[in-house]
Amino acid sequence: MIKTNVMRLLDAAGIAYRAAEYEYDESDLSGKHAAEQLDFPAEQVFKTLVARGDRTGPVVLCIPVLDELDLRRAAAVSGNKRVELIHLRELLPLTGYLRGGCSPIGMKKKFPTYIDETCVLFDEIAVSAGARGKQIILSPGDLISYTSARVF
Repeated sequence: MIKTNVMRLLDAAGIAYRAAEYEYDESDLSGKHAAEQLDFPAEQVFKTLVARGDRTGPVVLCIPVLDELDLRRAAAVSGNKRVELIHLRELLPLTGYLRGGCSPIGMKKKFPTYIDETCVLFDEIAVSAGARGKQIILSPGDLISYTSARVF
């Protein structure tokens, strides 16, 4: 497997992870599909969403792939009155990532990051490795620490 920038950043930080690769489908870039292809429990696979708060600007939110983002809760935890998901056309210029390959690690700029509290229930979770069809599996504590994420 070719290393992604996410993997190189984790290597440089000395953070242990496992890389996993799977066949992705352009017509189904869902996290559920990724979990199925990896044969990994869906509750342990987290998707990365990028939203814009009315006060803070961009925020990064990691939630289990089968969950839907509660925008009111996201606004409250991020110190905003309102939060809206960014438009798909904004994703690449803002983060450097394509839909289906967005990782909370290694974005163009460091944004406030929030991760769903269920992550701490597991020894390891999976997040995008920064490319479609690639995931990294790591300790939630390491992800929280590296991204300076707040658990919500």
